[in-house]
Amino acid sequence: MTTEEVDDRALWSQAAAGSGHAFGVLFDRHAKAVYNHCFRLTASWASAEDHLQNTFLTAWRKRDRLRLEHDSALPWLLAVATNVVRSDRRTVARRLRLFQRAPAEAAVPDHADHVADRVDDQRRMTALLAAVNRLPRSEREALAMCVWSGVSYRDAAAVLGITESSVRARVSRAKARLTRMFAEPEQVVPLAATTVEDR
Repeated sequence: MTTEEVDDRALWSQAAAGSGHAFGVLFDRHAKAVYNHCFRLTASWASAEDHLQNTFLTAWRKRDRLRLEHDSALPWLLAVATNVVRSDRRTVARRLRLFQRAPAEAAVPDHADHVADRVDDQRRMTALLAAVNRLPRSEREALAMCVWSGVSYRDAAAVLGITESSVRARVSRAKARLTRMFAEPEQVVPLAATTVEDR
């Protein structure tokens, strides 16, 4: 059996015992999903990159204190990423007041296609995130895990500490609220949102 065929639980046990290689396999397996999750929570590719690194740094530090209860480490990693983003948001909010009076920097024009695509991704994600941030926190978390990152309702329920039916209800309410917020059809931003795979 190759390393790639070993399930997450076994790899996590090896990582907890000090195997950097096993942890590297876990990173390779789940980094893209965590990165996309962080982008969807921040609407910033640069921030998503930072949060991805901090998520796996936190996971490495906690590797010997956590025992996975499911076959996939992804739901737990997404929960860590959500907490990393939330913590950073609080820090940024405290610092933002210091810069509110500073003049905005002029945008540096760059006509490369990939730069334009990234700007468009962030613009659309910012609009969606503004609406999502008006949802109750419980609905935001369920939506981000199950709709944006494809975590099963069962795994999300285990990570969030609630029943599967509660997760389904939260996702349903979140979708209904967002549909009402985007009343005009041309304003609707897809709930699946943009991912690194789309670019």
